[in-house]
This record gives sequence, structure tokens and C-alpha cells, in this order.
Amino acid sequence: MARSGGIKSTRSGKIATPIHFVTAAGWGGFRKGLPAVVVAQAEANKFSGQPGRHLVASGQDGTPIVLFGVDEADVEGRDPFLAGKLVGLLGQGDYRFANEPPGGKPAVAEAALGWALGSYRFTRYRKAGDPLPVLQPPDGVDHARVKRIAEGVALARDLINTPANDMGPEALEKAAMAVARRYRAKARVIRGDALLHQNFPLIHAVGRAGPQAPRLVDFIWGPARAPRITLVGKGVCFDTGGLDIKPSAAMLMMKKDMAGAATALGLAQMIMDAKLKVRLRVLLPIVENSVSSNSFRPGDVYPSRKGITVEIGNTDAEGRLILADALALGDDEAPELICDFATLTGAARVAMGPDLPPFYCTDDSLAADIANYGMKVSDPVWRLPLWKPYESMLASKIADTNNVSSGPFAGSITAALFLKKFVSKAKAWAHFDIYAWNPTSRPGRPDGAEAQTARLLYEMFEQKYC
Repeated sequence: MARSGGIKSTRSGKIATPIHFVTAAGWGGFRKGLPAVVVAQAEANKFSGQPGRHLVASGQDGTPIVLFGVDEADVEGRDPFLAGKLVGLLGQGDYRFANEPPGGKPAVAEAALGWALGSYRFTRYRKAGDPLPVLQPPDGVDHARVKRIAEGVALARDLINTPANDMGPEALEKAAMAVARRYRAKARVIRGDALLHQNFPLIHAVGRAGPQAPRLVDFIWGPARAPRITLVGKGVCFDTGGLDIKPSAAMLMMKKDMAGAATALGLAQMIMDAKLKVRLRVLLPIVENSVSSNSFRPGDVYPSRKGITVEIGNTDAEGRLILADALALGDDEAPELICDFATLTGAARVAMGPDLPPFYCTDDSLAADIANYGMKVSDPVWRLPLWKPYESMLASKIADTNNVSSGPFAGSITAALFLKKFVSKAKAWAHFDIYAWNPTSRPGRPDGAEAQTARLLYEMFEQKYC
């Protein structure tokens, strides 16, 4: 379905073409060590180390070398994944990094990961095309770690990119169970009316109109005595908006409304593959929000697993409903941390754009760590407040709460405040309102699905629980 990684040992008998990183400031000195024939080609092509520019030159014996321009390590706005651009620039064959970019070994690791992430292609519905260039594992870089991250991201991208006719609740459940089985996690699935019998009324209400039954995937991995980390992912495989139906233009991207579940799975795979010292639990409420004779309606009131009654102000605010029941289940065992992921609000995109997901957190120290790790690994997020006075916007005259606010303001914040009502025992909780999509291609980030926040949280967990 996808090709990812792009890094493996050079095939027997093949000589890897060297890639030399060059900066504009250092070009004058660097060119002195090059053969005259290469310098002549650089001059002819006006190459002088400009960031993002490349030159495939022939040495004195005719063998190729690649020159690639990068920024200095301290340049503001430097793209650490710029080397991923080479995947689309170079022809098929074997390559190696001949020197370190500015920044030393950490920059080499970033360049390798950029190459791996940039090698992703979604090919389920069309031919794969020509083989991609292959990078020889750079010396001093943990190749297994790069591969682990790239494969976790590729898993999430594959799931999100797949349209709903092939990624309905049954297929998403199957994908989740495959990950659970691969790492020998203890798993269960609750489907259909069993959700009512086991007290998940909101998941059932949202998904009961879909052609495939709503369900909750629940799997646990790791020692029982280890720190407990719970990941919750919104799995709305397609969102029509329900009876508050979306306009057609707003439905075009709704295959990605299960990106929270995909992100949780990609992150879980990284954690389990690394054998981090945690007890991991993954909860994925999976539904399709469809229009049918048994759709839940505006004005309906439903109980929740937590015991909080919810008036439905809008059926297009369904993601927070299914998350509420899943969060309540995860909260029951008072874990160290619950993280939830959801393509929850358009308000988040209006406020922050596609590249900067807002997040909400009940612990200031943890929030600072999340923000710092996001910047460190170029998976940025921005904290918004759980502004308590806005809770009044969720008031209902006949139930404990409404699922939407009474006005047009603070849509992402009020959605987070709604979710917070269902978390009371966990030591810390973080909610990520993700977009999960690259509108345009950038190095290491092809246009289409993206596993936003997965890399930053893996980095944070790796540092704390390795």
C-alpha cells in the first residue's frame, strides 16, 4: 500500500553515490577540495550551496557525486528534513551521506529521518511508478529507530489516506487488531448493541445508523506495574454530519475523520516496537456518522458512561461524544497520563492553520514538555487554555451538558472543555485537536495524510521510559 523507510544496506556489488552537504557560506572553502571538473559543472549550473538546490555532477573518472545545499544549523526556520527533498530529485539507485550537515550527528539523524519520511508513497489504487532512491544507513545513526518512526508514521498515513469505502469500521478494527497481535497485546472489541449492554451509550448512539456496527477496540500491552499510559483516538471513518448534514464541499475530506485513531495506532506501534517501559492501553471508538432512519437527532438526550447526561445540540459534533465514553473508560483506572487525538474542530484550523495543532493539558509541566519536544522534532503544537468561564457556553436546560456551545466563539476550547468533563481520575490528560493532513508537499511530508503529534510524543515517552 505504501513505500516508506527508503533506508537499507547497499545491495551487493553496488557502489553508493556520495551526497555532500554544502552551505552557501561554506561553499567557497568546500569547492577547493573538489575536482576542477566538478567545480566547472557547479559554475555552469550556478550552484553555490543554496538551501534546497542540488547538483548531480560527474567526477574525473565519470562517477557521479551529489552536492546538496542546506542551511547552517542556527538559521531560524531551518527545515531539518530538507534532505527528504532528495528522494524526489534523484534517480533510482544507492546513495550515502558523504559528510555531516551543520549540526553534527543529530542533524545526520534528522536528514536520515527526512529521507525515510519523504520516501512514503500511497500506492493502493495506482501503480507504484519507478523505484525510489535508496539511502545507505548513515554511520552513527540508530537505523532501527529511524525505521521505527517512519513505519509508525506510514501506518497512520496509510489508514488516513484510504477512502471510507475501504476504511470503514470493520477495516479500521482489523488494522488495529493487526497491530495488537503483532506485539502480543491483550485485545478485545465491543460491537453493536453490546456497547449498550456494557455502558457505552454515546458510541452506540453516534454509530448505530452506519452500515457497519459501531465498536470500541481496547488493547493493553506491557507490564501491569509499569507507568500507565492510555491513548484514545477518534475513529469516525466517515462523517456526513448526521442529520445536521454537512455541505458537499465539507464532506470531501471526511475520510480523514478517523485520523485520531490512526495517530494513536502509529504512536502505539512505535512505543511497543521500542519496548518502552510503560503499560500501554489503546482505546479506539470506531463509528460512521451516517444518515438513516435510526440516526441520533438534534435535541436528543443520552446518558454517558460517566453518568453525565448530554443534550445533542448538533449531530456534526459527534467526535467528542464517542471520545467521551472512551475517555471515561480509560479514566476509570487512573493512569499516569491519558492522551487523546481527534480531528475535532474546524475552529482549530481557523485559529492555528493546518500545521500547528492546538493542544490542551491539565498539567503545566507536562504541557511545557509537550511543546518543547514538538519544537525539538519539528512536530509542533501550541497550547490553548482550558478556560473554565467558557463552560457556561455548554449549558443545557434539560441535561447536564450540551455537546456544543451556544454561540460561534471558542469552538476548539469548548470542545476540549466538554471532553474534560469525562476525565477526573487520571493524573494528567492532554487533548490534541489535529488536522492530520499536509495540504502541500514539503521535504519529508508529502501532501496527504500526516501523523501529527505522534513523533513528538514518541520522543517524549522514549526519553522518560526507555
